[in-house]
Amino acid sequence: MTFFWSSWITILSIMCWAAILGVLLMVLKYKPELEDDGTTGHAYDGIKEYDKPLPKWWLVIFFGSIAWGVAYWVFFPGIFPSKWEGIATVEVDGETVPWTSKNELYSELESNNKVFTDNFEKNILAKADASGATETLAALAELQATMRRSETPPSDLQAQIDEKTAELSPYVEKLSENPNALKVGSRLFLQNCAVCHGSNAKGAVGYPNLTDNDWLYGGEASNILTTLHKGRVGGMAAWRDQIGEDGVRAVSEYVLSISGNQPGYELDKAQVAQGEAIFNEPTNCVLCHGADAKGMTSTGAPNLTDNIWLYGGDRETIRETLRYGRAGVMPEWETKLGNERIMLLAAYVYSLSDKTPQSAAKAPTATQVETTAN
Repeated sequence: MTFFWSSWITILSIMCWAAILGVLLMVLKYKPELEDDGTTGHAYDGIKEYDKPLPKWWLVIFFGSIAWGVAYWVFFPGIFPSKWEGIATVEVDGETVPWTSKNELYSELESNNKVFTDNFEKNILAKADASGATETLAALAELQATMRRSETPPSDLQAQIDEKTAELSPYVEKLSENPNALKVGSRLFLQNCAVCHGSNAKGAVGYPNLTDNDWLYGGEASNILTTLHKGRVGGMAAWRDQIGEDGVRAVSEYVLSISGNQPGYELDKAQVAQGEAIFNEPTNCVLCHGADAKGMTSTGAPNLTDNIWLYGGDRETIRETLRYGRAGVMPEWETKLGNERIMLLAAYVYSLSDKTPQSAAKAPTATQVETTAN
């Protein structure tokens, strides 16, 4: 808070407090002249005004409120918040810190999370024969706390965090077979993930289907954990300026020819050949999708030889993707859900996925395309 707003709040608070106290003391001190019958001499519609003392219970409440205001200023940062932190404290990350609404929120979240983690360890990990994860989770939490508190964290700290996260993979696989873990994981999915991937996890245009065996970044438990912890930022560059509209149409035709849905189209053989040449130029599509066009999980580049498409695999949609590019963001959930909930969520997603190996379908060559076109 700036000095101006801090001063403004302080001045208004003190003025209000002083005005209320002043009015109360003035009323108590004021003694009007009374008539012989004990009235002040004022009458209205036959009602005479007496000078009776204020009820003691009312005075106690009034003075108590004023004293409470002073106590509030002492305990909390009410007077010059930018200078006075107050004497009230809360526990955050195992440290005693001054009270603020933010620190109080974090403290309450930690308290509630402690209840959850205790139940997670006793009733879920233990029953899933995954109690070994407890030690790893504790070490991971300590590393993450160090990362949050440090302005200049050690260069290898993130690598240590990633290593501990990967160590949780075998326990995620065990949780994926435990009914109690899956029940909690399904609730977490519906609360946080269903808005994009759908309540049945089958996704939508631009949002991956989580129930098949096609994964942009890999479908192993370790890959899912990394995705949930860190999030993903995927990008497909726009190519119209680099290869022109003719190039866009040619590459689209080639991609359509090697995809799993190409039998439904009559292909232009000349464009297929031209597109293949453009595709395989070292700085073009082959850089991410590979020479076999089967993609790379390290970069999140999709397999172009199957019939699974994130944005659609028809001719015009492929052209649009090449012209304007695509951008997708999967948010990180580490700061919102925490390690234990992410384990449960990862286990649920892992349980949904189809683990049968993908068929090693060979992409058709230009000669095969000619046969198809005819």
